[in-house]
Amino acid sequence: MTATVLDPRTALVVVDLQKGIVALPTAHPAGEAVAHSVTLADAFRAKGLPVFLVRVTGGAPGRNESTAPAGEPAADWADIVPEVGPRDGDIVVTKQQWGAFHGTALDLELRRRGITQVVLTGIATSIGVESTARAAHEHGYHVTVATDAVTDMDADAHRNSLEKIFPRLGETDTTAAIVKLLG
Repeated sequence: MTATVLDPRTALVVVDLQKGIVALPTAHPAGEAVAHSVTLADAFRAKGLPVFLVRVTGGAPGRNESTAPAGEPAADWADIVPEVGPRDGDIVVTKQQWGAFHGTALDLELRRRGITQVVLTGIATSIGVESTARAAHEHGYHVTVATDAVTDMDADAHRNSLEKIFPRLGETDTTAAIVKLLG
């Protein structure tokens, strides 16, 4: 865990903290990821820095070996959990893929605001968060992942993302350390 600095124009990107995903069984309590994300969102808002709330409402059309969930999701499945937001000034991004960049206006909205760095939180570490971190890195943003504000349905996948993938894409640290860097 080595976050060293936050750029003056840093945004918080909260990935898939929505009712249907937060309700899934996770390796670490989803409530902790939500609580730490709320702490970060409040700190970013207090500093006048943008908060992006990402939610997923579909999936990529390609074939895969995973079993699709049976039945229709609940009507509020894609609603962002209320403790996270949205609040006045937050930007909501709706995606149809794992990552928050493909097929959305996220990159455009970040660039319009002069953002050079993103701090990421959310569920699932190895899916939505990792895909977004990879794309952010590829788009030239500095990336920081709040390690205590992410969790996954698979403990091994979560650990792999934190230990092997994220350090190659940017920096990682705790919510408290990132809030301290905000000043």
